[in-house]
Amino acid sequence: MAPDRHSGKVALITGGGSGIGRATAHRFAREGAAAVHVVDHFSDRAERVAGELRDLGVRSVAIAAELAELEGCHRAVDVVLEAEGRIDLAVSNAAAWTEEPFLDMKDESWLKVIGVNLTGYFRVAQRAAQAMARAGDGGVILFTASVSSLGASPEFAHYSAAKAGVANLAQTMAIELAPHRIRVNCVSPGPADTQQSVDLVGEELMDKWRAEGFPVVPMNRLASADDIAAAFSFLASDDAAYVTGVNLVVDGGLTAHAYSVPES
Repeated sequence: MAPDRHSGKVALITGGGSGIGRATAHRFAREGAAAVHVVDHFSDRAERVAGELRDLGVRSVAIAAELAELEGCHRAVDVVLEAEGRIDLAVSNAAAWTEEPFLDMKDESWLKVIGVNLTGYFRVAQRAAQAMARAGDGGVILFTASVSSLGASPEFAHYSAAKAGVANLAQTMAIELAPHRIRVNCVSPGPADTQQSVDLVGEELMDKWRAEGFPVVPMNRLASADDIAAAFSFLASDDAAYVTGVNLVVDGGLTAHAYSVPES
């Protein structure tokens, strides 16, 4: 961890109330950011993390917003601009999902998951990029994609489609925003030890994987939130000054494994 890596920067993180978003907010704060503002659907989570960040000595406002809605996305960015006058780092990390077979998937489920995980990312990123372009000082926009951006997960058609869209959106943005010195990248986590995973499989199974390992992944463990925060910190920093349009996969080797010969 480098104490001055993000010295003086102003950051906005959606989905910052838990898991990867919270870990990334803490990482930016400990590495010198002047302000890290937290957006979350759950106001109590946003307030808790904002308080933790203020205790670390950075400015932080908790912003409760529904990022499936245009007004919520715009307000999240506008609150930060009103408080700080600029945004240097914008991380779209909010997530929504349901577990439904494709044949039975409800229209409202498709619209909500696409709304948060793709349209919401576009809206926050565009608003932040417009502010960065006006200021003329460059900036960094980062997205949480997923290994689901690279292939299929049964019963997650909407989530996987959204994440694939985000990865492509980042590439287009990277090209168009390069003249403004705005870099755009994704991080694609593999299976991770986060609240979202607990919500999906339950605490009992998560405890088993923590204790016994996660053999689906070659490194035999789930990613920690700090593993992913470290990737975001690198991409947000000047160490990645020549990196844009990248989908950085952080998955313990999961997607590197194509095939093993069956033992019998």
